[in-house]
Amino acid sequence: MRVPTPPLAPDADAATPLRAESLSAANINPKTWLATDYLNHFNEAIMLLELFVSDPSCREDLLAWHPKTYREHFATSRFKDRQVALAAYDAADPVARKDLEQISDMMSVVLQATCTAMRANLAEDEAKALAGSVVSGLKPLVARAGAVINGDTAANPNSQSAVDSLLNRAS
Repeated sequence: MRVPTPPLAPDADAATPLRAESLSAANINPKTWLATDYLNHFNEAIMLLELFVSDPSCREDLLAWHPKTYREHFATSRFKDRQVALAAYDAADPVARKDLEQISDMMSVVLQATCTAMRANLAEDEAKALAGSVVSGLKPLVARAGAVINGDTAANPNSQSAVDSLLNRAS
């Protein structure tokens, strides 16, 4: 993975947000220019699924979850460095962005399908089993997304295999 070149003049002011020090201070990986804060969006859904298994009364909170792209997440978040995160994302390695987008798209599809199934009035035990299965399948995908964000190009598992396995278990 190449380290992106900032869209800034070499003599730019040290306070410019797209400097490695500023990126690190904003919890944006200076190697990839991506932020793990985005994964909170998916971790929230996973937490709701885990909670649902023991407390089905959180079903409405789970069903209120909707997918957000990286840009949508930061544009609507309270993350204090959201503008830095968005600028860094625009300057990030296109391959890393594509990898992260593919993984997040897969997680979004799985979560949307899960919510659709939950709306279909599954029996409570079936809904709990589905939630548990989805959690088991999503956690490796979140880890893979984290590896992309952190520049770990050697990380496994194969994302598509993980999604295929998850969908096979849920059907």
